[in-house]
Order: sequence, then structure tokens, then C-alpha cells
Amino acid sequence: MVPRYTRPEMAAIWSPEERYRIWFEIEALAAEAMAKFGTIPEEAAREIREKGTPRAASIDANAVEEIDAIERVTRHDVIAFLTWMGQGIGESARFMHQGMTSSDVLDTSLAVQMVRAADLLIADVDAVLAALKKRAFEFKFTPTIGRSHGIHAEPTTFGLKLAGHYAEFARNRARLVAARAEVATCAISGPVGTFASTDPRVEEYVAAKLGLTVEPVSTQVIPRDRHAAYFSALAVVASGVERLAVEVRHLQRSEVREAEEYFHAGQKGSSAMPHKRNPVLSENITGIARLVRGYAHPALENVALWHERDISHSSVERVIGPDATIGLDFALMRLAGMIDKLTVYPERMTENLESLGGVVHSQKVLLALTQAGLSREESYAAVQKAAMETWTKLGKGDAKKFRDNLLASPEVAARIDGATLDKVMDPNRDFVNVETIFSRVFG
Repeated sequence: MVPRYTRPEMAAIWSPEERYRIWFEIEALAAEAMAKFGTIPEEAAREIREKGTPRAASIDANAVEEIDAIERVTRHDVIAFLTWMGQGIGESARFMHQGMTSSDVLDTSLAVQMVRAADLLIADVDAVLAALKKRAFEFKFTPTIGRSHGIHAEPTTFGLKLAGHYAEFARNRARLVAARAEVATCAISGPVGTFASTDPRVEEYVAAKLGLTVEPVSTQVIPRDRHAAYFSALAVVASGVERLAVEVRHLQRSEVREAEEYFHAGQKGSSAMPHKRNPVLSENITGIARLVRGYAHPALENVALWHERDISHSSVERVIGPDATIGLDFALMRLAGMIDKLTVYPERMTENLESLGGVVHSQKVLLALTQAGLSREESYAAVQKAAMETWTKLGKGDAKKFRDNLLASPEVAARIDGATLDKVMDPNRDFVNVETIFSRVFG
């Protein structure tokens, strides 16, 4: 991911320096376990830890280049790393990687990175949830028009809109927690995963120390259905990000103008038009969400590897691991800040709600007429006729409100008087169950 959309906390997880430090930790833990179970001398495991720890901690850009230089000869990244570490550890380095295969290191390391990335993403979602909850309660009873197909439907509240997104992100948080658990697996099982050259207890030891679980059958690599579930979860979260961003983009349109992104002092919206206030944040995270969703597909393709292993998944994961998590991390934190500072215009919401002359209360009138004895078909026809009369003459000199057109209908006037109609069309009636909805969402 380009630096513009990269936060340092997430970038650090995927840096080559950190990757090599994780590799060493896996090798050192495996050596400790092998010494414990009698595979290698205890003195060797101790020397690997004592000499290797400061060498691993000192890995910087220069060290990365040294390892890369070795790899240009060996054409193998794990061997290059072991060679570089051995230069600092000395004789005991020959006991590193005993009975292990490269995938033991690579897959376990990737699991550690994905778990750490998931922890950051879960914290990011918590920030989004906090912002949504605060603003939802702030506008709990603020009337606004609900829309279906982009057309005015019935009144709702802006708080309910936000509560719906809160509920979605609560589900997304649960998805991330489940995805984290699924990839938190360790494999130290050797070639083709048979433990022929290593004790299964070594795997259990390393897993426990790293906060992972053992992979029941690793086949030499950790099965990629786990990773596919992880990236699919990220894609679903990204979809939730975009859904909220699209809502903000729509509400900020000049014709709607019910809410807009905070416009900072000194901010400029256009190089040509000084009046512009554009939804640049929500447009930006919409684009990033598309990228994150795109990474789910190659993760699904990675599931079908040849026999016990191949490396067709490797090049894919070197790209999608960092990019998907870095991109989603950035989008979530940008979204949290955007919602926290969102500028809301309740007066404009009321103005829009009332702009169609009251036709948005058509269902309430329909129900009232059926309860007053008119058939549903007759009720629908009478209400629709009055609504269309109102709709088609909006803004014209002879325009009448929906209420007046209703009372001009003999079918309506014979069953409902003006006072009853006013009560039926009271928008506050739509919000009597807001407390119930909020209690379901927020507890």
C-alpha cells in the first residue's frame, strides 16, 4: 500500500525487519523446545537465544540488504535468513531449524502477523463504533426522511440511521474476532506435515509461546481456507465501510445537504471553484474499500494448492497480507474521524421531509381508511390519487398539500375528518418505538 494510505502501526507489522524478528523468535522457541525434549543440546538452544536475540533486535535496513544479498545467491529466503543469523550465532547455529521446513517458519510467522493486524483492525472498529454510538444518541429523535430507491419513503430519525450502521459494525467486529481465531494457528510439522523429523510437542510449545493453536493437519502448509475466511471477513468489513461512506456522500449532495464532512479551516474543495465543499473523505475510503474487497478473490483462489503444498499462494499473500490490512486500517480510522466530526443539519432534514407536501404519510392514511371500513383496494386508489395530485403540482401556483387533497376526496372525507387526519399524519407517531430499537442495538 502506498505511504499516503498507510498508518505506521500497521506498516510496522509487515516490515521486513519485523518479519525477520518473528522468524528468529520461531526458530529460537523451536530450539528451546527441541532442547527440552532431547533433540538438540541445551547449551545450543541457550546460545541461539542469547546470541540471536540482540542480532535479531538489531535488524535494520542494512541488515535486510545483507540478507537480500545472500538470497540473491541462494534463491531461498529462509536459507538466506538462517545463513545471516548463523554468522552472528556461531557453531550452535547448526542446530537451528532441526527437522523443520521453510513453511513452518513462513506460515507460523504469517499467522503472527495476521493476528497482530486483526488486533489493530478490531481496535479500529471499536473507534468507529464509539463514534457511531455517540452521534446516534445525539440525533436519536432528529426527524429525517427515509428513502428507498433514492425516493422519499417515510420519516425516520438520523439517530436510527446511525444505529443501523452501528449494528452492522458490531457484527463486523465479531467477524474480525472469528477471523483472528481462525488464522491464529502454528505449524512446526516438517516436510509434508508428518512430524517425521520433529517432535509434535515442539509445535505445541511454540504455539503456546506465540499465543497460537496448533494446526491439526498442516500438510506442510497451514490450509488456506483459514486465510480465505480472514480476507473474506476483511472484505465484508470494507463493504460496511463503503455503505456508510455512500450514505454520507449522498447526504452531502447539494440537493440534499442534510449532513456533510467537517470542512477544516483553510481547506480547499476545488482548484477552479472556490465554493466547493466535496465529500473527499468518504469518496477516498469508498475507493480503498473496493481494493480491500478485491483481495478476497485471490485469497479464495489460494485454497486449492497442489497435493501437500506448492507456493502459488506465496506471491499472492506477500501482496494482499500487507495491502488489505493496511488499507482497511486506514479506511476504518478515517471513517471513525469522519463520523465523529460529521456536520449535521437538522433544519434541512425537516425541510426535505416536508418538501413533498406530506405524501410521505400515505401508508398511515391507507391504514386508517382500511380501519375505518374502506377496502384496501379502494383505500389505496383514493390515497394514491391524492398523493399524485400533490406530487405533480409541487411548486405550482395551484398546488395543494396532501392533507387538502385527501379531504377533497369523497371516499376519504366520508370516513376521516381533518382532526383525525392530522393525528394520523403526525410524524412523531413514527418514532414511538425508537427506544425499543435503541435498546436492541445498544443494550
